[in-house]
Amino acid sequence: MKAFLVILLAAVLCTEPGGSLKCYMCKTQLSNSNCLTEMTCANNSQMCKTDVINVVGLFSVINKECATSCETRFQDFSVGKQNVSCCSTDLCNRNGAGSVSSSYATMAAGLSASVLCVLLRNGL
Repeated sequence: MKAFLVILLAAVLCTEPGGSLKCYMCKTQLSNSNCLTEMTCANNSQMCKTDVINVVGLFSVINKECATSCETRFQDFSVGKQNVSCCSTDLCNRNGAGSVSSSYATMAAGLSASVLCVLLRNGL
């Protein structure tokens, strides 16, 4: 009986508490360095969300939070751009959401290089 209790105690002490997601959180910050406050999300939160609004290339407004759902998106407005990124591992929203726009830029550069290659092969 004592051996069973010792094993049970060891098992309880060695297990991690129920894993709630951890995300960085901030509201309306102008610098990502001000958006590194760690937050343990509610049990129903499954995503970390980062929303960056870049206003006419002058400054960015950053919001980070726990979210029950999240949809990655990029929108280009006449006065600025909005990037929303989502992830689902602990503290995965460390950086701003610039990766969405840079992936568009990478895709555009790759497409342009492909078209240029085809034109050069055809002697145009």
